[in-house]
Amino acid sequence: QVQLVESGGGLVQPGGSLRLSCAASGSAFIINAMCWHRQTPGKERESVACIGGSTNYADSVKGRFTISRDNSKNTMYLQMNSLKPEDTAVYYCYAQTRPVGSFYLNDYWGQGTQVTVSS
Repeated sequence: QVQLVESGGGLVQPGGSLRLSCAASGSAFIINAMCWHRQTPGKERESVACIGGSTNYADSVKGRFTISRDNSKNTMYLQMNSLKPEDTAVYYCYAQTRPVGSFYLNDYWGQGTQVTVSS
């Protein structure tokens, strides 16, 4: 009942910037937390940044990436600066939600957006 749609990926040169967006849509739900994860071929998906009651980042992106949310729009952003080739991956949006008036938790994933950092 919740759909997550990522956007903003693309090709950028090392040192460049991109901003990813994730829009959550549906009805009668509350988002407890949202995260950005990324995955390269043959590797497990890794957490990049999360935002809920607080924010946290993977060590590899601290100081370069900033996660934020617009709660009125149920939209999450990831501002990525000083991009490196190692940041190349498919970036996925994740949301932990609950129905309004309930504490039963549900997990949702977006389809992913490709970020390629190359000269």
